[in-house]
Order: sequence, then structure tokens, then C-alpha cells
Amino acid sequence: MLDEQIKQDIQRAYRDFLNAKGLKPRYGQKLMIAEIARCLAGQNAHSEAPEAASICVVEAGTGTGKTIGYLLPSIVIARALGKKIVLSTATVALQEQVVHKDLPELNTHTDLNLDFRLAKGRGRYLCLSKLDQILSDDNEQSFLPFYGDDNAGFEEQDKTLFREMLQALTMGSWDGDRDNWRDEIDPRRWGKVTTDHRQCTGRRCSNVKNCAFFKARDSLESAECVVANHDLVLADLALGGGAILPAPEESVYVFDEGHHLPEKALNHFSHNVRLSASIRWLAQSEGQWPSIIAELSTLSYFSQLAQPLEALLKQTRLVLEQHSPLIHQLCANVDRRDFSPCLRFAEGQVPQELELLAAQLQTAFADLTECLANLYSELETLLEGQSSNVPRIDLENLYPLLGIWLARAENNLALWKSYTDTKPDKEWPMARWIRLYDNEGQTEHELVSSPILASRALQGSLWSRCHAAVVTSATITALNSFDRFRLHAGTGESASYFQVPSPFDYKNNAKLVIPKNSIDANDSLKHTESVIEILQSIVDTAAGTLVLFSSRKQMEEVYQSLSSPIKNVILMQGVESKQTLVRKHKARIDDSMGSILFGLASFAEGVDLPGNYCSHVVIAKIPFAVPDDPREAALSEWVDASGGNAFMQIAVPDASIKLIQACGRLLRTETDQGTISILDRRLLSKRYGRVILNSLPPFGGIDQL
Repeated sequence: MLDEQIKQDIQRAYRDFLNAKGLKPRYGQKLMIAEIARCLAGQNAHSEAPEAASICVVEAGTGTGKTIGYLLPSIVIARALGKKIVLSTATVALQEQVVHKDLPELNTHTDLNLDFRLAKGRGRYLCLSKLDQILSDDNEQSFLPFYGDDNAGFEEQDKTLFREMLQALTMGSWDGDRDNWRDEIDPRRWGKVTTDHRQCTGRRCSNVKNCAFFKARDSLESAECVVANHDLVLADLALGGGAILPAPEESVYVFDEGHHLPEKALNHFSHNVRLSASIRWLAQSEGQWPSIIAELSTLSYFSQLAQPLEALLKQTRLVLEQHSPLIHQLCANVDRRDFSPCLRFAEGQVPQELELLAAQLQTAFADLTECLANLYSELETLLEGQSSNVPRIDLENLYPLLGIWLARAENNLALWKSYTDTKPDKEWPMARWIRLYDNEGQTEHELVSSPILASRALQGSLWSRCHAAVVTSATITALNSFDRFRLHAGTGESASYFQVPSPFDYKNNAKLVIPKNSIDANDSLKHTESVIEILQSIVDTAAGTLVLFSSRKQMEEVYQSLSSPIKNVILMQGVESKQTLVRKHKARIDDSMGSILFGLASFAEGVDLPGNYCSHVVIAKIPFAVPDDPREAALSEWVDASGGNAFMQIAVPDASIKLIQACGRLLRTETDQGTISILDRRLLSKRYGRVILNSLPPFGGIDQL
């Protein structure tokens, strides 16, 4: 039950915050605070199963003030329960907004005095050991992971950058955090000086006292609230939970922008292997091993495994090489002209000959993984401080290399194991496919195995373990129902689901227009011609406009065909970064000039253009998913095979969410006004279009120009 003292503490903090900011209470925000408080206290008004009431899913649109709506009840109740808060956002950028703006503001205007820290994964921090190794005079003798597709050679400008990093660390002007470096760092360069959990020697590293990652991690120990992102939370759960973040059992999770969670989870629970890259890795590892073992000849355990490991590397490589023609043959009829050519296996079931090959490779990689794991474990023991005739620096240099080898072997093992028995699981289906890539004129084959739903993985690693969780976003429902989110996220019927009413006056402040001369978007050529014609008649070149497309091809074709007066004020995605385009767009509007942004899906979500920055949103067509996505195709196949209607149960709800997100770019504050034009007549001519139309906010009628 919700304790009276907890109620009073939440109400006092809310009152103090509003008074300090000079704000009035928001009806939706108050409802959100009350609903989350009831749920976290185990008082779920929507479920007959009290034990499941600790999961609360809340849809709260723009203008609700959802950050305060979830923070106040979560902080007060987590303190009362003696639990920590893990606040997770979709991106690092949103993390930093919460850390640098929202939470400090809350502490300033209330007496909560929340102790919070920002958490990032190892990959956001510099590895001093790698930096030392790169800049050492005897670099040729190091055990750096040079192999295959990692392009491990160093250019002089790379070393210049790395020397500047070392100097900045020494002078104390940089803390080793990638996001705090003065410029954007190219991912290829950054990859050479960062690490992951398999390469990191942890507390055994001689640089641990100055390690940026461990300094940041140690600061999390005392924090009441840890601000992470979805990828870091999922990575922590994949390591068993509590490896970087507080243990799930001791945590109240809050997932902001929670509609991204299922998709991100799928990426963490899938496996992929590039065939040629694996062959190159095994060959180069086999070639490196003799020189490595020569340096470690005094270590008896390594000497004992020297020949067995070399034999395993060779044996595994030969199996891959001998059977790669089978994979090439299976993909012989794939149309290479497709945007993303791939061979998807119906119901995830691969041919028997591929299952037999997978069984051989599973055995080979199981043996290789076991051997590498034993060496890796032995190396850990040596680094713990036991005496050795080998210099410690050599052991520390070898550790990340063995870690990379082990990680790759484990990934191959997981992938090939998934391909050994592919009989369809009616309850928890898998998708399997082979993607074809062009690699310097050669075709690379990538084998992928993925669940088509994240529900099982999230239920097992998160929902069943955490003390409590809040999932919130402006767009969680699809077609006015939480069914889609339940299906993908696995939160179940017994969780609490709540929609916060919007504070916006949609009827009077926003008008929805479907032009009379718009056509169904099924015919792409005619539809593009229609979009060109309509844009030239409805766009005001003196105002702020956002035009959203579902395909880059159509966007570019429309741009090229428009008349100069319109084309001259267009800022198009792909020409410059998203941030630069938005900045230029706002500057033009501030200077009383017109500006039109042309964007794709990434501009339909997360772009904030309040007031005059955007008074007209134009949406080219209903944003149905690209039909060649193998995971989406597998999901549709499973729904149809289960007696459902994939188009109505998957494609239409997904499109509905994307369309709502796109429409949400117009009204960003309660005083904003403007027009939304959708140039796709299917909203009126098709039954599913009417269903999608009815799920949109209650805009002021459907004017047809």
C-alpha cells in the first residue's frame, strides 16, 4: 500500500518544484505521478495480481512533463524501499540531458538532494594500456590484436592524435571520456584505444589507478541514482546483471523513451558471423600464435597448450574454408541488385546440409572456445600477482588479444549452435538469414540468428528479476492499445498500463490536411510525381516547414524536381549532420527567413522545433516498414502461421506509431499552432488507412485542399 508519509513526501517535493519554477500543476503530470507511485508501492489498480504490480508502463506525450512525472515518485519510493534507481534513456545524448539539466534542476528546486551519477560502458573510455602500447618504442613486439577486417595499421595522424590524448591526460585537461574530447573522434581511431570486458584486465591492470572507466565505475557505488542508457543496461544484464550497474534485484528501473527497449534488446540477443572475416581471423591467429608462444616458453601451462591451440585454429579454419562453397551456393540466386540482398530462411529453418555443417562447426568452435577459455583463465591467475618469468607488461599485452580471440570464438559457437537444430519453435520463433555485402569487390556472407521477439529475453533477464520498473514514452500504444508493446517487450497482462491525457488542444491548434489531389502511395513513380506537384502548391517558403520521407530515393528525386524558389530554402538530410541542419534551420527562422527541412525517419523522432521553427509538417506517405527487413518478414510469417493477420497486427500498428511520432513534430508546446499535411490518400481510401487515421490525436478535422 502507498504509505501516507510517502504520499506527503511526493506532494511536498512536487509543490516545492512548481513554486520554485513559477509553474502551475499539470493535470496529466499529476495523474502520472499518482499512477507510478501506486504501482511502485505495489498497489496496481489495473491488475488482480499484486505481485506483478511492480511493472508500470506509461504513455505520456509531449507537454506532460514526464521527466518530473517519473522522477518524483521513483526517488521517494526507492528511498523508502532501500533500492537504487537505474534511469535509462535511449541514447547517450539523452543521458547527458538528464544528468546536466533535469536532475540538477530537481535538486535545486526541492529538498530531495538526490545523489546521482552518469554511467557509460567501457567503450566510451580510453584504455591507458592500449594507448601506452601504441606509443611505446617497441610497438612491433607488442601483442596488439592485428587481424583481418580490423585494419589495425596506424597512420601518422593516428599517432599524433594519440599523443595529444596522452598529453591531455597528463595535464589533467581531459578525463579519458570520449564524449569529453574536444572534437568528434573517428570510430576507427577510437576503436584502437578503447576496450571491452573481454580485453580489459580489470583490477589486475597496472594502470587501474588512473583508469577513466574504473574511476567512473567506482563513483557509482555510493550513488542513489545511476543514469545509463538502454544499451548499457542490456549489456549489463547480458553479463548477469550487477557487473557495471546495480544488481536488478536491488534496483528500480526507469526506462525513458522505453519504446526503443525491445528493438535494442533484439540486437543484444542476436548472433552474427561474417564467413570470410572469420576465416581471415583464424588464419592470422594461427600465424601469430607461434611467435606469441615463443615469448611465453617459460610458462609450462602455455607450452602444453601451444600445439593443441594451433591445431584447433587450423582445423576450424579448414572446416570453414572447405564448406564455404555450400553457403555461396545457397545464396547463388539472391538478387545482388537489391538494396540489402539477403537469403532469409522460411520459419528460420535452414537446409539440412547447412545444419550438418553447423554441427561440425559447433564442435570445432566448442573445442577452440574451451582451449582459449583455459588460457584466458590461466592468464588471469598470473596477472593476480603470482610469480612469473615473463614480464608483466607482456602478460597485460597478451590478455586483450586472447580476450578478442575468445569473444570471437564464443560468438561463432553461439551462431553455429543456433544453426544446428532449426526446427521452428511455435512459441518462441527465431529468424535466420544470410546477408550479402560487397567487400572491395568480393562478396562477404554474414550469417545471422535472432529472436523475432525480445519478450522472452527481457522477461528472463529483466522483468522477473528487477524489484520494480517504470517504462515511459510519448509513443508506446499502437492503434490506441498496449498490445503491440506487450508482444514485443514481454511485460505481460498483469503489469500496469496507463495513458496520460495530452495537455495540447489538438482540435484548435492543429489542422490535418489530406490534399484532394493526393494519390495512393502504392505506385511509387506516380506518387513521387504527385508529391512534387503538391509541395509546390502547399509549402510556404517564408515559414518553417518539416517534410518527412520514408525513402531516401524519393526524397532526392523530389528535391531535384522542385522549382528553384523552393529548392533554395531546403536543407536536406545527408548533406550535413542532423545537428548542423537543425541549427541552420533555426538560424534562418530567427533571421525571419524561410526554411524547409527534408528528412527521413530520424527526423520524425527526437527533433524539437517549437513555435515558428515548425508551423507545417508534411508527411509524404504512411511510413510502413521496409519489406526486405528479414526480422520483420519472419515476424509477419510467424503471425500468419499462427492464424493471425500480420498486416493488420504488425505492419499497420508499426506504421501507426511512426506516423504519430512524425505528427508529433508539430506541437511541441501548448501554444504551438500549425498544419500537418499527409500526401497519401490511402488514409481515406483503405480500411486500414481509416484505422490509422482514427489512432492519430484529435486534430481539427481533415481538410482536403
